[in-house]
Amino acid sequence: MAHGGAVALASHLHRIFRARDRCGTLLDVVTARVTKLAIQGTCLCKAVQLGAARLPRQVTQCNCSVCRRYGTLWAYYRRSAVSITAPRGALEDYSVRAGGLKFVRCRSCGCVICWDGPGKSRDQRMGINTRLLDQALMAAVPVKVLDGDKTWRTLGTYVKPELWISPSGERAQPAKQPRTRRPRR
Repeated sequence: MAHGGAVALASHLHRIFRARDRCGTLLDVVTARVTKLAIQGTCLCKAVQLGAARLPRQVTQCNCSVCRRYGTLWAYYRRSAVSITAPRGALEDYSVRAGGLKFVRCRSCGCVICWDGPGKSRDQRMGINTRLLDQALMAAVPVKVLDGDKTWRTLGTYVKPELWISPSGERAQPAKQPRTRRPRR
């Protein structure tokens, strides 16, 4: 999506409408208007807002060549259940193969937002990167490990809240070094 940003993404998704935020910035709102979002998040620079109509039942940790490098945890939804809002030109995509999945990221901070297929149906499945969503809500969601590199089989499932929230709840402070006295001469 070298030159169309959210507009090009919208051609792969099913709908785009224009809106202005409180500051008057023109936004491209991609996917359907989801009336109520159960979970929301943003990219690192907060230029892209992401939301879904329900919490994911589980997320997928895939080890294919793309997902392993991106470090994503995917939740799958129909396009009509996802809301992605970004300023014009803020999104770009990458596809390994022509006609294949498009991996969409924020042009400013580089966070991977979602993957989307080539079809145009509102009911088509897409994946959203749940690492961008509210950590407190995601902490109890099971993670399915998928061998997307070879067999496409599930290798196991786990729940690890520490993936999302530090178990200590506070930042570790560096240990203070004891002061040593120099002998007087």
